[in-house]
Amino acid sequence: MEVMSILGLASEVVRIIDLLQSYTNRKLKISEFLFDAKRFALKNRQVADEFPLQIYRSCLIFAPKLSVIRKQYEGELVNSVLSNCHKTWGAELQTLEGHSSQVRSVAFSPDGRLLASGSYDQTVRLWDTATGALRQTLEDDSSWFYSVAISPDGRLLASGSYDKIVRLWDTATGALQQTLEGHSSRVNSVAFSLNGRLLASGSNDRTVRLWDIATGALQQTLEDHSSHSKVNSVAFSPNGRLLASASEDTFVKLWEIATGTLQHTIIGHFGVIQSVAFSPSGQLLASASYDKTVKLWETTGALEQTLQGHTDRVQAVAFSPDGRLLASASNDSTIRLWDAVTGALQQTLKGHSSLVSSVAFSPDGRLLASGSNDQTVRLWDTAIGALQQTLEDRPSHSSRVESVSFSPDGRLLASGSKDQTVRLWDTATGMLQQTFLGHSGGVQSVAFSPSGRLLASASDDSTVKLWEIATGALEQTIIGHLGGVQSVAFSPSGRFLASASNDKTVKLWEIATGALEQTFQGHTDRVQAVAFSSGGRLLASASDRTIRLWDISMGALLQTLDLGQVVTSLEFSADGSYLQTNFTNIPLGYMKFMYWCDNPISGSSKTAPKALLVDSHWVKFRGEKALWLSSENWPSTWAAKDNTLALGHESGRISIIEFRV
Repeated sequence: MEVMSILGLASEVVRIIDLLQSYTNRKLKISEFLFDAKRFALKNRQVADEFPLQIYRSCLIFAPKLSVIRKQYEGELVNSVLSNCHKTWGAELQTLEGHSSQVRSVAFSPDGRLLASGSYDQTVRLWDTATGALRQTLEDDSSWFYSVAISPDGRLLASGSYDKIVRLWDTATGALQQTLEGHSSRVNSVAFSLNGRLLASGSNDRTVRLWDIATGALQQTLEDHSSHSKVNSVAFSPNGRLLASASEDTFVKLWEIATGTLQHTIIGHFGVIQSVAFSPSGQLLASASYDKTVKLWETTGALEQTLQGHTDRVQAVAFSPDGRLLASASNDSTIRLWDAVTGALQQTLKGHSSLVSSVAFSPDGRLLASGSNDQTVRLWDTAIGALQQTLEDRPSHSSRVESVSFSPDGRLLASGSKDQTVRLWDTATGMLQQTFLGHSGGVQSVAFSPSGRLLASASDDSTVKLWEIATGALEQTIIGHLGGVQSVAFSPSGRFLASASNDKTVKLWEIATGALEQTFQGHTDRVQAVAFSSGGRLLASASDRTIRLWDISMGALLQTLDLGQVVTSLEFSADGSYLQTNFTNIPLGYMKFMYWCDNPISGSSKTAPKALLVDSHWVKFRGEKALWLSSENWPSTWAAKDNTLALGHESGRISIIEFRV
């Protein structure tokens, strides 16, 4: 794969493996190797294309523990070993990257060989589903693409866009064939009839329009959705007799296509309906709503089932070709697969780092495609997810990791999450040691005391909690802020704790008693980060695009640094010469001499750079690019201690990587 990648042919590796598999007896051991090699190649094709040498670093290190390829080449791992990763290959086969803005819609070609994705970046992209390679890019500089659909014969692609126009493209050449104009506002949804003769489009202008594909002529305009109610989705029934439209008025409407008459108005959702889909038999209609539910209806309008489980708005629904599964995509960044007959949840697919706006099954039902605001398209194996979840032996948070912090001796890692829990991990083994429960809001920040005896956690519930590490007991709950607490930090002596809050203040607490010592006021927006100087006399806080420096003993504001950018992390350098932030280092000049004279640093006055840091998509070790982080492994938060790096992920996963000297 390395040689093929250097030659720019990484995607062809998958085709070669497919060819070898076709000649191989599935009972032979080589078959297991080829299956694993294909999963490895699919997962890492884009990384290998751009950075071939990362095959032995990023690709191997994030491969599952039981991967045949990982076991075979583990000796090639350079300078690093992963302490906590998946045990087996998951449901996600590929991540297709290339869009520069959110992906709003995905659609398979009838033969399943191509996948179309429409994006706000003013492009529609056509991908090879076997290899993940980009085949074509269809561009129109005048508009964002909200919806895409491919005709039943695979020859045409329809797109609906912000500029009110429906476009028809030749999938073979990428040439624009026709523009269908008539809507007076953006087009949110397009769908072909099963015979390919008609195209339906739904718009913000509250209408559904039916177009003759052959001539481009407008056949009908369907109007009945209430005023100011945008039509978000349209779908043809399999027999071509009915058309469903979903709107912001919380109704689904069923129309008879031949006459254009309204047959039924389906009522039951309590929020905007974003998507509708007919089952392959045509007997059921699924609807996805902002009320966080999916509902299954008979075409008479009778409610069959309500599927609950998503924790945020549901954006899209799609039936599998055999009608047995229903996929739903949500703002909660997950895709859920449901048994369409019983309504039972079969799988929850995690991987996207932002809301999932679209889902589509391949014609054979083996693949599921999803498009997301994280600018990626992902391909999932619908058969693997349940097995993978059963075999997975590493616990993780159930939602985004907001903060990670090492204990002073580096043996423990604390993580705080949106799931309202704090977890303690053994950094040597990656094993979960403890879970602290008690917060009623997401945990935004965690910090160890200098002695390592206590752990502080800050939460959206406006409290700070102090936990005893040895026993896991809750020592104190500190109450006083009038908004969520974003950041906490211990003073070097361990006597004080500083907390930064959405209430625009920083508070200083005495740990022994929990008493409030001081409140620092002056920020004009929520305070997102706080840090003590190494001498403990200075406190830095970040908010409203400024950093403020405070004198602890007097409670006085010493300096305001106007940065013009949002600062989300703060740390003083060991010698006090600068402040490290999430985007730059800020020299402190004379402040260093005023406030660090009682805490001299021996040796050179120049502070050595951190051994490990995350810079864009790279992990840098001693200033050199060492490890590429794909979008799947990109951290929502990170922390470094000596040669060990901890990554917290959007999915709730924790990765601990040790870099060997």
